[in-house]
Amino acid sequence: MTATFALAMTARAADADKPKLTDEQKAARKALIEKYDANKDGKIDKEERAKMTKEDKEKWQSFSAAKKKAEKKENESK
Repeated sequence: MTATFALAMTARAADADKPKLTDEQKAARKALIEKYDANKDGKIDKEERAKMTKEDKEKWQSFSAAKKKAEKKENESK
């Protein structure tokens, strides 16, 4: 039971440390998923990403870049 509790607390702490997307970024990400998620699993897989327009691929990649930038800033402040 103690191990389960420790594992749950570790998972929650990891989620709390994740950089958050802005509301605008969340809406844009959701729109891209709705547009390209052919198998309706809520994710964009490799095949679905290959069908994206260049502009949409750049938007999709910007979410990762925004997260990395926030992580870097957060790590520098520690």
